[in-house]
Amino acid sequence: MKEIKITTEFNAFDNIQDLPTSVQLLMEEAIKIRKNAYAPYSKFKVGVAIKLDNGEIVLGSNQENAAYPSGLCAERVAVFYAGAIYPNAKILTMAITAASDTKQTTTPIPPCGSCRQSIAEYEIRQETPIEIYFMGEVGAVYRSESLKNLLPFMFDKKFL
Repeated sequence: MKEIKITTEFNAFDNIQDLPTSVQLLMEEAIKIRKNAYAPYSKFKVGVAIKLDNGEIVLGSNQENAAYPSGLCAERVAVFYAGAIYPNAKILTMAITAASDTKQTTTPIPPCGSCRQSIAEYEIRQETPIEIYFMGEVGAVYRSESLKNLLPFMFDKKFL
């Protein structure tokens, strides 16, 4: 047996005010769109803002459905919208924020596994890393320079 060790690095910011100005503005957009989430079942609202290399900002919020799992996470709403409307644009930066209607979220909340895989598809396709910032409702913000930090063993087309 051989041991494989994988390490990842993240930057941690104490709060949104410590972010670079451009990212702070992106996170503020994510916070605004989070309020548009349709989450009557989970009471867990997520907002995402994506900065594209063409200068556009694309937003998304989670959209639930009584016929679970027919809903869609905020990250995939935003990524798929960007891919549909701006198919040749690269995703540069993604800001994610999550809040619960039942308790305050104070720890950074990363994308779920399905969203990680969907983001990976775009990162691999565009051949450049996607910088990801994520937070709860308030408090610390984590930064990953690439989706690879969140999903080191990515499944992609080379396996098909």
